Amino acid sequence: MQASITAHAAPAAGRFADNERWLWRLMLAPAILYIVLLVGFPFFLSLYYSVSSVTVASRETHFVGLENFSRVMDNPTFWLALRNTLIITIVSQFFVLVLANILAMALIGNFRGKWLVRLLILLQWVAPISLGAIGWLWIYDSIYSIINWTARAVGILGPDQWPIWLGDPILAKISIIVLNVWRLLPLATVIILAGLTSIPQDIHDAAQVDGAGFWRHHLQITAPLLLPIALVALLFGIIFTFTDMIIVFVLTRGGPYDTTQVIASWAFFTGIQAGDLAGGAAISLFMFPVLALVAILFLRFARRTEVT
Repeated sequence: MQASITAHAAPAAGRFADNERWLWRLMLAPAILYIVLLVGFPFFLSLYYSVSSVTVASRETHFVGLENFSRVMDNPTFWLALRNTLIITIVSQFFVLVLANILAMALIGNFRGKWLVRLLILLQWVAPISLGAIGWLWIYDSIYSIINWTARAVGILGPDQWPIWLGDPILAKISIIVLNVWRLLPLATVIILAGLTSIPQDIHDAAQVDGAGFWRHHLQITAPLLLPIALVALLFGIIFTFTDMIIVFVLTRGGPYDTTQVIASWAFFTGIQAGDLAGGAAISLFMFPVLALVAILFLRFARRTEVT
């Protein structure tokens, strides 16, 4: 009896596994559940908070409509944080894309110790960003900065010159951009390296036979074939940079005088540290339409270039 039940259950399980209509739903279910719990619930909760009067100190909430959004937009810090977010994202992703292409082109060749170089490049991506930011905080230290001591030792800085990296608004922005480039460069390199390895070798051989030089080969053959996956790498970088607050929180905490404040960090300081949950939720929601529009445009353009 037991054997017959087992024999009957095995074909049923086999038929279910072979049914593509249900199998893909079953395989996607854990990912969908993860997204709903980790992203969906906080998102809808922030929507509720943004139109209410909720604070950390009060349990009573009242519907206030768009008052929080209006209050946020009337604050000059919002426009400063938005401008800083755009500048840091655009500049850092430009350097990430350029350097990732250079590293990927170098790593695709065969040379001794390539595995060690790849390991060293990936280390900063594997390490938690908070630990990396603390390390860079020491590098930018106003007294013990290794950058300043090295520059003075080689004669770049004079005896009366000592940049305060995190105390000057322009130098602080540069410091944040450098750390963003350092953090996201490994991910972009790996993505572009995967794109380079997917290009058939026959195409490179044909270009070599035709006598194409390095720049002509790269600009007319490699770059167009690499464009769709490069756009995906750029999209990931934009999302990570636009929504990141750890770097600003560890390095400058938005200072000096809110000159390095970004949308994510200002939302945290407003909603968590200042206790204004409604205001913090309203600030954070300004990131959603921008990132949604960027994602739609990038994915459509990548698909179009892939098809053509």
